[in-house]
Amino acid sequence: MNEPFILEITYQNKPLAFPAAFQRYGYTYRIAVSIADVPYVFEPDEEGRYRVLGSGDADAGLLRTIAEKLEALARTRS
Repeated sequence: MNEPFILEITYQNKPLAFPAAFQRYGYTYRIAVSIADVPYVFEPDEEGRYRVLGSGDADAGLLRTIAEKLEALARTRS
């Protein structure tokens, strides 16, 4: 489950791809997504939505788009 993968999204009408990896965290998991060589960690909340932990210089809209993509991927796996 810790295999790295490429997360592909479309943001502001541009296709983007980011390296990502699952990280086991107790009984759950987190997903680390690298944006401009800075890791951003996303985790699911109680409602199945993803939130980003920590802060950085990434655009808030970009982080929201990544979270929405992760939510969509999680729904397809359920």
